[in-house]
Amino acid sequence: MSSAAQRKELQSQIWKIANEVRGSVDGWDFKQYVLGTLFYRFISENFSSYIEAGDESIKYAELPDDVITEEIKDDAIKTKGYFIYPSQLFTNISKTANTNESLNTDLVAIFSSIESSANGYPSELDIKGLFADFDTTSNRLGNTVKDKNIRLAAVIKGVQGLNFGKFEENHIDLFGDAYEYLISNYAATAGKSGGEFFTPQSVSKLIAQLAIHKQTSINKIYDPAAGSGSLLLQAKKQFDEHIIEDGFYGQEINHTTYNLARMNMFLHNINYDKFFIALGNTLMDPHFGDEKPFDAIVSNPPYSVNWIGSDDPTLINDERFAPAGVLAPKSKADFAFVLHTLSYLSSKGRAAIVCFPGIFYRGGAEQKIRKYLIDNNFVETIISLAPNLFYGTSIAVNILVLSKHKSDNKTQFIDASGEEFYKKATNNNVLTDKHIEKIMRTFDSKEDIEHITRSVEYDAIVQNDYNLSVSSYVEAKDKREVVDINELNARIKKTVVKIYNLRAEIDEIIEVIES
Repeated sequence: MSSAAQRKELQSQIWKIANEVRGSVDGWDFKQYVLGTLFYRFISENFSSYIEAGDESIKYAELPDDVITEEIKDDAIKTKGYFIYPSQLFTNISKTANTNESLNTDLVAIFSSIESSANGYPSELDIKGLFADFDTTSNRLGNTVKDKNIRLAAVIKGVQGLNFGKFEENHIDLFGDAYEYLISNYAATAGKSGGEFFTPQSVSKLIAQLAIHKQTSINKIYDPAAGSGSLLLQAKKQFDEHIIEDGFYGQEINHTTYNLARMNMFLHNINYDKFFIALGNTLMDPHFGDEKPFDAIVSNPPYSVNWIGSDDPTLINDERFAPAGVLAPKSKADFAFVLHTLSYLSSKGRAAIVCFPGIFYRGGAEQKIRKYLIDNNFVETIISLAPNLFYGTSIAVNILVLSKHKSDNKTQFIDASGEEFYKKATNNNVLTDKHIEKIMRTFDSKEDIEHITRSVEYDAIVQNDYNLSVSSYVEAKDKREVVDINELNARIKKTVVKIYNLRAEIDEIIEVIES
């Protein structure tokens, strides 16, 4: 079976498990159990593979727990970031899942043991709370312990039956792909509440390519609104791992999504010492200030959310916002995220940010921030994308590309909203690889193309009151049918004659009937 066919079959099976087992539980609430179980199996097999180190005579799952020395445990935690005893492995729990009357509480103990194994080690913060949302005692699983165990066993058995092949071969990518497939499907079916934390893969791919375009190496990549980590992971998928030298950084405000992001990193085989995901409000409590600047930043921040803004007078002195001389409106934090991103960007790097279109033409504080960005030549490109690309919203969003190393004082505008730039699908439109390649070629060339792209001089933008709407600079193609007036008049004349003749014939028929 080809890898593509294997992936498709696997995705079909895992979504079937997710739907059949959940019963009356809402899919969005139940996602933690399917995703958590998939993660539990992954780290179990990952850990076993590490301990066995290719030695076929060693079967870690068959060893008794008491043969594990403190030295072995200590070495494993320093390398992998966590420890799992043989009896705690997914495969051993799966064997007795259907008959284990204390399955739900056994899982609580196992997850607690895995998390606490990292206490006092450098990986402690990366492992702590990973299973917090995998609540095996929740009434969402059932009203009785028996009901809970039946449902948990069904999920475990379902995930155990998935064919990932040999761990050492292709199965790392399959695990990660299966996880992202589940997340994207949950996001799609959950509407806005799901779409807020997941950027579709096709858009993520474009954003990652924009941020790392023509950089042979970058120090690290950062996402200030990391969600489930899909944007950061696309950077890994799009480029050789060595290009990102010092790891993946992100901050996320939602605790559940923060855990998803950390799990996602592990599932894509990014070790604990190569990813740094923080929990918290990026605008009010930013992390990684000591790690900046970053050579690549990718972001899909929440659109037009409220923030404290001018109600906190100290923010105008914050080094992120002070240079602009004004704060983003309290009801629209979009430009607060943009200014935060700019302050974390290196002099050689690029940032690619998904933005709500309104911030590029509204007045007031947003216009003043646009003035700051244009006057200081930070805006490289603004791309208008097709509508309905994201889950939960049909808005045709823009991508803002920031750069601190532009060679000229022009700003590029690209209208990629036409039908030649996307594929129509059942629920959402999609950017195919060909569409992404076309956008990237346009971005790279900076050459004007009628109805698609135009690079605009600084003075023209100033004269236009710093309006950065793509439609202000790129004239849309007139798709109305061209009508030849002379031909039309001739056709009308012929039609009138036909009508006159028909009426004459009808009059003759009526005259015959009446006579």
